Formats: sequence, C-alpha cells, structure tokens
Amino acid sequence: MLLELRNLSCGYGETDVVRGVSFSLQQGCILGIVGPNGAGKTTLFRAMTRLLAPSDGAIYYRGKVLASIPSRELAREVAVLPQMLENTFSFSVQELVAMGRFPHLARFQRLGRKDWDAIERAMSLADVTHLADRMINELSGGERQRAFIAQALAQQPALLLLDEPTAHLDIGHQIEILDLLGKLNAEEGLTVAMILHDLNLASEYCDRIVLLCNGSMFKIGPPQEVLTRQAIGEVYNTPVIVYENPVSSKPHVMLMPRSRQRDGSPN
Repeated sequence: MLLELRNLSCGYGETDVVRGVSFSLQQGCILGIVGPNGAGKTTLFRAMTRLLAPSDGAIYYRGKVLASIPSRELAREVAVLPQMLENTFSFSVQELVAMGRFPHLARFQRLGRKDWDAIERAMSLADVTHLADRMINELSGGERQRAFIAQALAQQPALLLLDEPTAHLDIGHQIEILDLLGKLNAEEGLTVAMILHDLNLASEYCDRIVLLCNGSMFKIGPPQEVLTRQAIGEVYNTPVIVYENPVSSKPHVMLMPRSRQRDGSPN
C-alpha cells in the first residue's frame, strides 16, 4: 500500500475539522477527494502533505509513519501541487522546473547531467518544452499549471498530491490538465490523489473517490458506487439527477433546480 490513513483526525487548536478518516491508496491509482465546502477537504490535504499534524490516528507512506520520514527523503517520493495562485515572482519555465531537482541535490551541489535529463523529460511529459524560456507570470492559466506539474515531475515522485488542479481554469484547460494526469498515470505509473470540486470530472478521471461530509468520510469506492443520486443529495443537500455517460459509462451528475422539484418534474 502506497499511502494509508488510519483513523485520522486533525484540525486547528483544540477543534478537529477532520474526524476518524481511514482509507488507503494503492500504487497506480487515481484518487479523487470530493465534498461540499466545509467538508474538510483542504484540512485533510494539509495533513496528507504534513502541513498539519494529526490530533489522532496516523498517515503511513510505504508502511512508515509519514511524520517520521525526513523531508528530503519524502520529497524524492511525494510531490505536492497546492492550489494555483497568481505568481508575483518571475522565473522562466525551465528555472521553475529545475527547482524540482532540489531534493536530489546535496548542499551547494550543482545540477548534473542526470538532473538535466530529468528536467528535460519532465518538460516533455508536461508539454512545456516550447515554453522553457518564457516567464511563468506571462503564461496562461493552463500553461502555468502544466509548468508546475512539470516541476513536480522533475522530482521523479511515486505519488503526486494536488489541491484543486483545475481551479480557475476554463473547461478546455480543465480537460487538458486532467488528460495530462491521466496520461502520466497510464504511461508512467504515477499515483495521483487530488481534491476536485467538479463531480463529473472526478467521475471521469478517478479510479476511486472519497466523499467527505462534515469532516467525516461518507463513502469511498469507484465512481459508480459513490456518485449516486441518494449520496449526493444527502451530502450536498441538493437534488440531482445521475445518469450513465453513454460514452464512458461513468456516472454523470445533472443539477435539478428545487423549483422544478416543486413543480413535480421527474428526479
């Protein structure tokens, strides 16, 4: 098992936001974490990335307690991509991607041939080679997100953790980024765990989904088992229609305005 959460609780001060969450992530899986605002997704992500210490329970990576793994060692195995923010710094794409090699370098060590090979391969995989000399703050949202994914790939991680990788992107760029993650998973064996707000994107791209509600795990499993009309209606407190996507056979969630429900429209 690559990553395992056992009865994890965590929060801020003496208040637990996440309570008793347990699930495991197998190597080669794409896991989506979904839930309404305030469900505990970001708090859980902070615990998974060691920004927040558990108040109870533990997280294990390859059987070791996550908190016990030295930071540099962990950074060679796990890459983290937080929510995309507007950048005030000015680095070229190549400079940004090269920073992904820092965990592999000793103090004052310069980049070697092996590092440059990893940087070039990461840029190629993320399709940003042609942007190598462009400045990050000059790129579009989709280009910038691909550049940060390339930086993460330069670490050569086994696991990539992402917090809303499609936030602030239009639908074309959302598909572009998730297609890239799917390709890296299928062709490179990269394991991915990510927070997503869009249930339909989670359905299409994730092998398994964790549905959070009020800080606890409501349900976990493949999209067909988690994204049901009953579960979504209960967790999000909103009526929906769920039908099978005729192309992918995955669940597709359609919103149903409450006014239509009152009018007696089918649900």
